[in-house]
Amino acid sequence: MMIHEITSKVGRYKTRKRVGRGRGSGHGKTCGRGHKGAGSRAGYTRRPYFEGGQMSFVRRIPKRGFSNAPFRHLYHLVNIKALHARFEDGAEVNAESLVRVGLVRDTRLPVKILGEGETTKKFDVTAAKFSASAKAKILAAGGTATEVSRVKWTRGHEKAGAAAKDV
Repeated sequence: MMIHEITSKVGRYKTRKRVGRGRGSGHGKTCGRGHKGAGSRAGYTRRPYFEGGQMSFVRRIPKRGFSNAPFRHLYHLVNIKALHARFEDGAEVNAESLVRVGLVRDTRLPVKILGEGETTKKFDVTAAKFSASAKAKILAAGGTATEVSRVKWTRGHEKAGAAAKDV
């Protein structure tokens, strides 16, 4: 028996537990909250990872190594075969046009073109990155591959001319 067969017979949702309805219900008197203490009171919430004063599991485990996760670069990935299927010959392909045809969700992340598939159509592609094979296939079909990378803002990138005008 599969889970979807069970839910179709029994129903999708469990009925809520009705507490405080007498001793015979099994959830009378203290309503499953035990006797006294903060846990029995209304509005009580425990901190995540709190283990009653014992050193929490997260703090007991040693922290070792280094993670590059904060430094990763995220891209929307689009293959050549998807461009061939969605765009006409001679089309201009950029982040906005990829959103319009539904290959990319939004323009928040930069686009990287990958080389899976073949194309005979001529595209003018503008993206943040290209794989070597993708660039070769676009150029072989007679198109252009323009790489435009986003400059990450830092304090050092402010224009010197703007600072001079303020003085």
